[in-house]
Amino acid sequence: MIAPKRLSRSLQSVTQCTNHERQNFLQSTRRTLSSTIHVNASVESASTTSSQPPPPPASPVRLEDASSLNPENVFTRREERKLVRTQKINPVSSRRRRAALQSTDSVPFEQLPYQCFQEARKILIADRAEKIKQIEAQRERIARLKENGNMNETAKKQKLDSMNRHLAELKIWADINDPIVKKTFEDGKGDLNKPIYRFLADRKWRSYARKLLVQRITQMNVIPDILPHISDFPTASVDLSFARHDVQPGAFVLSEISEKYCKLNVQVYDKGERMVTIVVVNPDVPNVEKDGFDYRCHFLAANVPVNPTSGSIPFSFLRSLDSEGGQDGQVETPQIILPYLPSYAQKGAPYQRMTVFVLQQPEGVTLDVADIATRAKRESFILRSFIDRHRLTPIGVNMWRTKWDESTAGVMERAGIEGSDVEFKRKKIEPLPYKKLDGERYR
Repeated sequence: MIAPKRLSRSLQSVTQCTNHERQNFLQSTRRTLSSTIHVNASVESASTTSSQPPPPPASPVRLEDASSLNPENVFTRREERKLVRTQKINPVSSRRRRAALQSTDSVPFEQLPYQCFQEARKILIADRAEKIKQIEAQRERIARLKENGNMNETAKKQKLDSMNRHLAELKIWADINDPIVKKTFEDGKGDLNKPIYRFLADRKWRSYARKLLVQRITQMNVIPDILPHISDFPTASVDLSFARHDVQPGAFVLSEISEKYCKLNVQVYDKGERMVTIVVVNPDVPNVEKDGFDYRCHFLAANVPVNPTSGSIPFSFLRSLDSEGGQDGQVETPQIILPYLPSYAQKGAPYQRMTVFVLQQPEGVTLDVADIATRAKRESFILRSFIDRHRLTPIGVNMWRTKWDESTAGVMERAGIEGSDVEFKRKKIEPLPYKKLDGERYR
């Protein structure tokens, strides 16, 4: 009888536990239901409150007036584009620096409160004072040499040239480490009449742009196809553009774009004004009779003045032989020998290299444009002979390429050029007789 009692007690405890758990479960479900009811009520109240009309949007922030944009402070891309479009001015220096200047007080650069910077400036100022003393001493030596009449003229001239070169180097060394000079040059405000800014501009051009130009004219065989190899050529930067289209060296240009007059920007890096001759040569004119190529001159002008601060040469502004006299009754010498002929390439022909050369004339020499015009011919124009005849020195070069496109036929018709309906096709090369296959052997 002991075992049944224990069993009944255990079953009773199990039923009591299950009843207790059931009551707890019911209470928890009631709590969750009540919480969901409260949540739903709060959501409904929120939805009723959100059904109200939203507040009006904030008025958009208007950009700064285009006329008040400062090229030294604009730092967003939109403001930079607006500045270039409205004022035709490029932003100064880097975007990071312009943003920093706008968010900080305008403290002069030479008064920056950094002890190391100020101590370094003191050393640079002392070094510049020493260089200035050397410049004055060199000038005195040059003056004494000029007054010396017992010296041979040839040796005297060579000595003066050497001393003048050393004087120019001293002028550069006096300012090469000045932080104000570097800041002014990086801001694009350097005066190219001063030797230090010409030196910095030349070094910047030779660091990348000149290497790219030399690579293009070498890979595309402009040298030696047109001119032989010349040491340290080019020495002047030549930028090329048609209207608003800037042309990179060797780029393809559509015929309708190159139909317009070209504009050159020639930047020389040595002092003084000089006269230059501009030639546009095409060395890829097809010659069917000799199964080769000839030269053609598309433009030729002489007596164009160029200096370090003024090198813009629009072809449309140059004077032709039949142009009228200058202003105030002054007689101006003509410059254009052969007017501009648009670049074109006939259908099926390979692309053609349009090469622009800037040739420096001898010092103090003005070419006779009328006399050259009587002898100059467009077809079979040999640039090497022209340079040797007039003792010219090549200093700059640039190029673009042209090929047949949809607008070439119209350009040729407007320029009065025949052959727009001619198409070149590759000639099928017949195999040699001993390489022909005998048909009977393979039947």
